[in-house]
Amino acid sequence: MTPLIEGQQAPAFTLKNQNGEDVSLSETLKTQRVLVYFYPKAMTPGCTVQACGLRDTYAELAQRGVTVFGISPDAPAKLKKFEDKHELNFTLLSDEDHKVADAFGVWGEKKFMGKVYDGIHRLSFLVGQDGKVEKFFNKFKTKDHHEVVLAYLDGDA
Repeated sequence: MTPLIEGQQAPAFTLKNQNGEDVSLSETLKTQRVLVYFYPKAMTPGCTVQACGLRDTYAELAQRGVTVFGISPDAPAKLKKFEDKHELNFTLLSDEDHKVADAFGVWGEKKFMGKVYDGIHRLSFLVGQDGKVEKFFNKFKTKDHHEVVLAYLDGDA
């Protein structure tokens, strides 16, 4: 697993959102930067904490010209339940075949309770309007992910 780094071109993609609609990174980048954050599984404790932090600071992110795409291997129907249950206010995208996760370099071997398996690593990328990775976020906890992103956007990181 080799994640993209700053300065590299982000892979173009179109995925289904929580409403079953196609969402394209290139179309969104025409008007704003995009925080592309990968998370393992909707409705789990860590992923919920992370999503709720982004939900609660979404207006602040938008003021800084950033929208949010949360990507997981969950089906759109599960993403819709996740959105509804936690009143999420940003786009959730379904990457069931993990092709986008592969392209960003976040799909790889993981270990949990002695088991080894392949899955999404919790990493984020701020993609600039030029389509390049402006910032790679890999040092955060689920509870402070939104704070780390805002600190970078404010020049404090």
